Amino acid sequence: MKLPDFFARHPVFTHEEFVEFLLGKGSTNVKTHESILHHYTKSGRLLRVRRGLYLTVPPGFTPERYSVDPYLVASRMAPDAVLAYHTALELHGKAYSVREEFTYLTRTGSRPLNFRGQKYRGVGYPKKLLEKGQESFGVVSVDRQGLDLRVTSLERTLVDLLDRPSLGGSWEEIWRSLELVEFFDLDKIVEYTRLLTNATTAAKMGFFLEQHRETLMPNEDHLQRLRSLTPKKPHYMVHNGRKAGRFMKKWNLVVPHEILERRWEEIV
Repeated sequence: MKLPDFFARHPVFTHEEFVEFLLGKGSTNVKTHESILHHYTKSGRLLRVRRGLYLTVPPGFTPERYSVDPYLVASRMAPDAVLAYHTALELHGKAYSVREEFTYLTRTGSRPLNFRGQKYRGVGYPKKLLEKGQESFGVVSVDRQGLDLRVTSLERTLVDLLDRPSLGGSWEEIWRSLELVEFFDLDKIVEYTRLLTNATTAAKMGFFLEQHRETLMPNEDHLQRLRSLTPKKPHYMVHNGRKAGRFMKKWNLVVPHEILERRWEEIV
């Protein structure tokens, strides 16, 4: 594979990937590697996103006019990047609305980036997953422009959003987005919820499935397994601020009226 072929097959690439390609071609001179990158960046063939991350500008485009694919950028923001939360919903085509913030999971201390009006943010894995070595549970690969992108499955994304709703937008956005999904593997949802070892998240998950019983069709076994994970004392669904709501005894959960009554559907 020649250099133009590398660019054609890598709409986005890291410095490490580029060096690996050149080493495979027998080029070991570091200064040569940097000189090549500098040349193609200056000529407009490459667009530098940040240090160590580049986009290939297709023939016929200038860097200024080239429309960047934010999912490709997010997927290469860290060596172990996994697109997650609302970004995962968008990539799966199940988001109610489009956001200009792209979130990915990583074990590294990746700094946030603002690029072309879009924000890229790395967040850490849930602590319990790290302790159990289960970070890759529910992570799948999807092809985008010939590159493999790692993203959380719809099942994991559902639980993750209930676990950390601040990464999904408003409750209306989360509910409406998740309701666009026609099918979930409920066994995987229960299994992943158990891995997180968070009683409040288990209660929220059980409440969500019960509220969507007609469409998602959870059986009593699914609900009972989740009930066994719920808190012993009442917990607020919205922890910060402890919004008033109705106490759902079955789940030991105080659910805001906004969510319980789906107030976003009210005609103003």
